[in-house]
Amino acid sequence: MIINSTITKFFRKAFRKNLLFILLFLPFTTCSKKEILQAESIKTTSGWGYTISYKDKILIKQTIIPVISETKSFSSEDDALKVAGLVVKKLNQSISPSVTKNDLILLKIKM
Repeated sequence: MIINSTITKFFRKAFRKNLLFILLFLPFTTCSKKEILQAESIKTTSGWGYTISYKDKILIKQTIIPVISETKSFSSEDDALKVAGLVVKKLNQSISPSVTKNDLILLKIKM
């Protein structure tokens, strides 16, 4: 019986230490700073474009309006940022970041 009691005490002590470690360590890992995608507008020679970066590395650089047949930049900084916001939203949802003509119409982008 003494051996059984000693083993039980040992496991209780080990369990308490592990529980204490988990309770102290877990909040720090869940509250750590998460890197987010950042969208920025860029000025081009014929208008505006945008870049999307992650940890200071550019992932997407779009200087022309996607989907349309012309090689034309966005007419305003606001239009470029609207599309960039849509692309960031799609990337955060793990959806393909491609933009459709319907997306441009819904965002009221001047083409």
